[in-house]
Amino acid sequence: MTPDPLFDFTGKVALVTGGSRGLGYRMVKALAERGADVIIASRKVENCESVADECRTLGRKAMAHGVHCGRWDEIDALIDAAYAAFGRVDILINNAGMSPACASHEIPENLFDSVLNLNFKGPFRLASQIAHRMSEGDGGCIINISSTGALMALPMVIPYGSAKAALNAMTVSLSREYAPKVRVNTISPGPFLTDIADAWDERKRETQPVALGRPGNPEEIVTAALMLASPASSYTTGALVRVDGGQQ
Repeated sequence: MTPDPLFDFTGKVALVTGGSRGLGYRMVKALAERGADVIIASRKVENCESVADECRTLGRKAMAHGVHCGRWDEIDALIDAAYAAFGRVDILINNAGMSPACASHEIPENLFDSVLNLNFKGPFRLASQIAHRMSEGDGGCIINISSTGALMALPMVIPYGSAKAALNAMTVSLSREYAPKVRVNTISPGPFLTDIADAWDERKRETQPVALGRPGNPEEIVTAALMLASPASSYTTGALVRVDGGQQ
C-alpha cells in the first residue's frame, strides 16, 4: 500500500495493547500497512506473535509481548522491552479492556478491582509513563480507547462504564500535563462486531438502537485511529471522537 501523505507512518513506532484481536488488531494492521513498526501487546503472547508475523510480511518490524495490562509491574516491563527494541514509542493506543456483566449488588470485590485495573489503572500507568518519555524526546501521541458506556446508562456493567469515564477524564488531564509535545485523545466506540459479539443473538448482530441502525464492522474504527495518530492532526488534543453509529 502506498500511504496517503496525510497518513504516512513510515519510521514511526506504534504500541497497541489488546492488539491481537478485535479493534486493536484492525488498528495494528492499518498502521503497519501505512509504514509503522508495531508492538503488539496482550495477555496471550502467541496471538500477538501471529499478528506480528502478518506485519513482518508487510516489511515492518514487529514485536509481540505478553502482558496483563492491569498490572503495573508487567506494564513497566512492556515499556522497558519496547524502548530496548525500538528506542522510542511514537504512538500509543491503550485498547485492552473487558466488560463482564454482573448485577451491581452482586459484584465481588475481586471482579470490581479487575475491571478497574484493566480499564483504568493499567492504562493510566502506561499512558503516563510513555507520555513522560515522549515529552522528554521528540513527542508523540496517545489514543485511549473508551466506550459509549462512559456516556450513557449502562446497567449490569457499571464498573466498566465508570472506569471508561475515568479514562475519558484522564485523557483531558494528560493532554494538558504533557503538552505541547504529546497529544492525548480518546476514541469512544459503540457496538462493534468483534469477537465479543459472538455471544450476541442474531437480531442484535444485525440491528442496534443507534442512528445508523446497525453495529459497526471492525474496520470502521480505522479511520478515526489514523486521523488521531497522524501528525496532520497536530492541533487535536484532549478530544473525544465518537465512533458509535449515532448512539443516543
